[in-house]
Amino acid sequence: MGLRAVIFDLDGVITDTSRFHYLCWKKLADQYHVPFDEKFNERFKGVSRKDCVRLLFPEIQDDARLDELAEQKNHHYVEMIQQITPADLFDGTQELLRELRAYGIKTAIGSASKNTPLVLQKLEIAHWFDAVADGTEVAHSKPAPDVFELCARKLNVACSECIVIEDAQAGVQAALAAGMTVVGIGSQELLPEADWTVNSVRDVSWDLLNRLTLKNKR
Repeated sequence: MGLRAVIFDLDGVITDTSRFHYLCWKKLADQYHVPFDEKFNERFKGVSRKDCVRLLFPEIQDDARLDELAEQKNHHYVEMIQQITPADLFDGTQELLRELRAYGIKTAIGSASKNTPLVLQKLEIAHWFDAVADGTEVAHSKPAPDVFELCARKLNVACSECIVIEDAQAGVQAALAAGMTVVGIGSQELLPEADWTVNSVRDVSWDLLNRLTLKNKR
């Protein structure tokens, strides 16, 4: 069968909360005198909060302590994202969502972020999505395929009928592991495994997604 659903990652695809994440991780790292910069922060893209804590504090093995540090970071983040408004939605997002709905294509959010519902609420776009799956609902974060497979189950479609729009290498790998086609937001150099890459969601259309589906069926 052809394209039946499009699954969007959240951060870096339809909005940019990365600046908030970076500032919050930086605040936590500084608090414990751990070196942290934007280059290190690149390793956190698409990775669960707890796994980020493990990367930042590799010497800590105690699970309860890791949870405590993750919660400290999340507290900072929840405070910061209160600033998000619909103006923070990337250009082209609503136009694409309207086009997909007009063609009868289901849509979902598949994100590692446990604050996904709050961000969607702040952006005032929750009503555009038929399903949402986030880090609170899966056992394994990206690059495991769990969150995208959960989206497909919620939408009642086969994984082969889904296209994922992602900006992180871990997310691309997760989508491919789920047996889905992937459009990468960014350069081919940074996302070499994606089936197609574009600069932003503005460059994505139903026509492009449909052509990719037909191409991958051959």
